[in-house]
Amino acid sequence: MAMAMTHHHNRESSIDKHLDTGKYVRYTAEQVEALERVYAECPKPSSLRRQQLIRECPILSNIEPKQIKVWFQNRRCREKQRKEASRLQTVNRKLTAMNKLLMEENDRLQKQVSQLVCENGYMRQQLHTVNASATDASCDSAVTTSQHSLRNANNPAGLLSIAEETLAEFLSKATGTAVNWVQMPGMKPGPDSVGIFAISQSCSGMAARACGLVSLEPTKIAEILKDRPSWFRDCRKLEVFTMFPAGNGGTIELVYTQMFAPTTLAPARDFWTLRYTTTLENGSLVVCERSLSGSGAGPSVASAAQFVRAEVLPSGYLIRPCEGGGSIIHIVDHLNLEAWSVPEVLRPLYESSRVIAQKMTIPALRYVRQIAQETSGEVVYSLGRQPAVLRTFSQRLSRGFNEAINGFNEDGWSIMNCDGTEDVIISINSGKSLSNSSNLTTGLSFLGGVLCAKASMLLQNVPPAVLVRFLREHHLEWADFNVDAYSAASLKAGTYTYPGMRPTSFTGSQIIMPLGQTVEHEELLEVIRLEGQSLTQEDAFLSRDIHLLQICSGIDDNAVGACSELVFAPIDEMFPDDAALLPSGFRIIPLESKPDSLATNRTLDLTSSLEVGPATSQAAGDSPSQNARSVLTIAFQFPFDTNLQDNVATMARQYVRSVISSVQRVAMAISPCGSSPTIGPKPSPGSPEALTLAHWICQSYSFHLGEELLKSESLGGDSVLKNLWQHQDAILCCSLKSVPVFIFANQAGLDMLETTLVALQDITLDKIFDELGRKALCFDFTKLMQQGFTHLLAGVCMSTMGRHVSYEQAVAWKVLAADAKTVHCLAFSFINWSFV
Repeated sequence: MAMAMTHHHNRESSIDKHLDTGKYVRYTAEQVEALERVYAECPKPSSLRRQQLIRECPILSNIEPKQIKVWFQNRRCREKQRKEASRLQTVNRKLTAMNKLLMEENDRLQKQVSQLVCENGYMRQQLHTVNASATDASCDSAVTTSQHSLRNANNPAGLLSIAEETLAEFLSKATGTAVNWVQMPGMKPGPDSVGIFAISQSCSGMAARACGLVSLEPTKIAEILKDRPSWFRDCRKLEVFTMFPAGNGGTIELVYTQMFAPTTLAPARDFWTLRYTTTLENGSLVVCERSLSGSGAGPSVASAAQFVRAEVLPSGYLIRPCEGGGSIIHIVDHLNLEAWSVPEVLRPLYESSRVIAQKMTIPALRYVRQIAQETSGEVVYSLGRQPAVLRTFSQRLSRGFNEAINGFNEDGWSIMNCDGTEDVIISINSGKSLSNSSNLTTGLSFLGGVLCAKASMLLQNVPPAVLVRFLREHHLEWADFNVDAYSAASLKAGTYTYPGMRPTSFTGSQIIMPLGQTVEHEELLEVIRLEGQSLTQEDAFLSRDIHLLQICSGIDDNAVGACSELVFAPIDEMFPDDAALLPSGFRIIPLESKPDSLATNRTLDLTSSLEVGPATSQAAGDSPSQNARSVLTIAFQFPFDTNLQDNVATMARQYVRSVISSVQRVAMAISPCGSSPTIGPKPSPGSPEALTLAHWICQSYSFHLGEELLKSESLGGDSVLKNLWQHQDAILCCSLKSVPVFIFANQAGLDMLETTLVALQDITLDKIFDELGRKALCFDFTKLMQQGFTHLLAGVCMSTMGRHVSYEQAVAWKVLAADAKTVHCLAFSFINWSFV
């Protein structure tokens, strides 16, 4: 009997070894099956339910509890080992595929080197045979003309010929040496890199290339990439007008595509292309595309009236399946955006291969990787929202902002009373519906419509990432809380109360609640809560908080992106999936420096006052960072009722001008030290930078009063500004105008006035004193101007929030410029101040 049991046990039983004691514990097959059932229902070791199931199972009654515990311990260990083994296999497959990709890239580079060597030798020979070179060129031209004459887009055979030619040219760019690819600056390949990125060098048009590994099947990737509006934010519309089989298992499509313009300064682009999808003999899936000739080809002229026809040179996607799952993608984008049709200052955006890589090629690969990670469950978002829902919010915000900037007639937009001289463009859309396209019944359709105030301006020496970070983190530094409240109330209740009828104040609290971010963290989706309170007694107990849904991108100084952007829209605090959105925001696009880009240009809105200056005024040693320019585009949308259209238009124009003024002051404040920001008129020699002003303040104090304002050991180099900024006394400077305005304050001064550097320049000297204080100041002012300084007795002044501030003593003195004769401004030091 014992032998029989032993035989049965060896055939179907389980043997486990205790990890601590080393003893073997044997279980029959029936016992193992029962334990597996218990473990499947209650995997947690401390579960009371597990103990109950063990007691209720008769076959486990003759096993000691310690032995059962051993089995569960080993069961967990085996499960962890299986998961780890599976993870390592996945990593190994990815590394094998990436190694294959790198080897292919290395082979391509070797071919490119060989080709360059051959071309170099050929050029050396041609230097001695100029006539032969001219003859060869004429022959090549004749052959090319002959080949192009055979292509006819009016019949399927001609289209198939074009498709096959497009396929061959695309493959030579994706894996061959048809284009001289160079690594894109700032995108170094490595273990943590999304892929390998390159841009063209010395070729017609703009071209960019990317290749990487994605954990999706080729057909799924092709489906995602062909739906260009879902991932390419600049794509307004893509329509397939004709589709027919190619006879070799592939399909040919005639596609019309429209792209948004990124600014208000240039028209949008459209394309009329042939798209060819086929499978190669090695199993790779290819989607390639090129423009069809003729500017009038495509849809009706009326629908394309606001667009400039651009050209797609052979481009597309090569998707190769990998062993064990996943795919290797090669992406090529090659465009000619007809740069001649845009102002000279904007041409870098329409001629740079780097811009194409940042706007199209890199986002395409990143989006596919994002979908792959969401599909595998690697991405977890806040508030229990599905990734697709949050991604839809981001797309709707971006699309609504682009629609506001472009203002297409086809969408119902029209310019309101614009004679071409206005700095702020006002456009209206009387039929605007703010519904989610997936649920038209829940959207808001206003009686009057939507009004948009927009403008573009040139910035110089202002880091876009820094400026957008400031705008994101300090909303109320540039925004009007009552205007935000008006837009939020209009969207929430469908009312059109004019701003100011229910005055509201901002309590100072701004809370940022993150919702999600993309794989590379290049874009953030978040909700901003601005806490407010009513200024009227009857509404004192009503919540005046405002919630904004916003996307923010390009805020990393080291990120490689096409632009820095902040787009937001009021949203109900319940945050429904189909919420109506009316986006507004900022977009800052850096312009690449070019040798001829320093010439004076006054074609931009709001830039007629900017002193860009001729090239001769620039020092020969100026670095690119000192001449970095960018274009800022602002667009704000407001719902309105027909009866209030003129009032809302006036408010919108004034509001946008106010925002522009605030942004200009912020830009001047954050401009890197040592460069001269050209926001507004160029600073005159009498307008020093902060470091110079700090030296003047301290030197003038010592000159007039015979003592040091700062400790002697803190007077070297940049430490003067740092120590002045951190000084315990409130130090403020005001201009010498008929109405003195504050131009500088240290941290203590800002705290005393309860303001910021941006808002400081709106505060006049007389506003901080009461009637008695102003009389005392007038009495001492004559003494100040005669002897250069004066002491003010203890007194009381007021902050911008209306709070009283007491001080034991104050000193006022003239701040002299470098020549020790010119009075630049007046400085005040309030000693031992405190709120009353």
